[in-house]
Amino acid sequence: MPKTAYLTVVAGLCMATTATAETPKLTVLTYDSFVTEWGPGPAVEAAFEEVCACDLEFVGAGDGAALLARLQLEGPRTDADIVLGLDTNLTAAARETGLFAPHSVEADLALPIAWTDTEFLPFDWGYFAFVGNAGAQAPTSLRALADSDVKVVIQDPRSSTPGLGLLMWVKAAYGDEAAGLWADLADNIVTVTPGWSEAYGLFLDGEADAALSYTTSPAYHLIAEEDASKVAWAFDEGHYMQVEVAGKVAATDVPELADQFLAFMVSDGFQSIIPTTNWMYPAATPEGGLPDGFETLITPATSLLKSPQEAQAVRDEALAEWREALSQ
Repeated sequence: MPKTAYLTVVAGLCMATTATAETPKLTVLTYDSFVTEWGPGPAVEAAFEEVCACDLEFVGAGDGAALLARLQLEGPRTDADIVLGLDTNLTAAARETGLFAPHSVEADLALPIAWTDTEFLPFDWGYFAFVGNAGAQAPTSLRALADSDVKVVIQDPRSSTPGLGLLMWVKAAYGDEAAGLWADLADNIVTVTPGWSEAYGLFLDGEADAALSYTTSPAYHLIAEEDASKVAWAFDEGHYMQVEVAGKVAATDVPELADQFLAFMVSDGFQSIIPTTNWMYPAATPEGGLPDGFETLITPATSLLKSPQEAQAVRDEALAEWREALSQ
């Protein structure tokens, strides 16, 4: 190779290496279903990289509740800049780790509750529900479910935010009688899975009459599959609300980029993706509103939600009640 050509190649490689080195990288730790090809991750990554001049990398780490456990294990050594997928049942415990920093984002949110948290920012919300097949006789309450022969699949509250949400749902609706309800509900439970995807898949495969999911889950079947055969059961006690959040890791070396992502997260570029990929209600109303089909979903007559502090205070007791009932 002529010397001049060799020098040209070397210079080109150096420029490419320099350009790569100058491209900032943002690592977002999230739950597995967020990063699947049918989840929000791919569309969010493409949309954000168009405006950030950065490399956005999503890292899946099991289901939602597993995110906090992983972060606690890694501590300040974590590679994550953002943790996305905790909910308000976990934010008090997450705050106590000291691993999160306040964000600087101001957002016009459309949540059914007031939002004042300065460390965790919501990106979607919904209501937990059991989802079954249309036409089948459905229980009208948690108590009716426990007294029936209906078989359900639920998620492990130690690894899954829906599983933890069910503990809070039972506790919020039944209080001191929660242990008794779990004892009666135990024989309705076919199995307990690590996360939502496994549980819902078992239901779709016919292994159970219903799965713990969301009131919005039937929208997926209706919109994506043109299938109206799945319904969420409306329960008289009310339904427990979930608000999913993201937080900025205090040890991040790209704090401005992390704040840029959080601001993007509550913008239309992100929020318009949520309804038909994560199949939840967006935390800020998209410019085009909700897709057709969402108007068919049930609206709980009663909304149940414990504050982050209340959820943390009853978590150990609720978990002990659940484990005792299922161990019999």
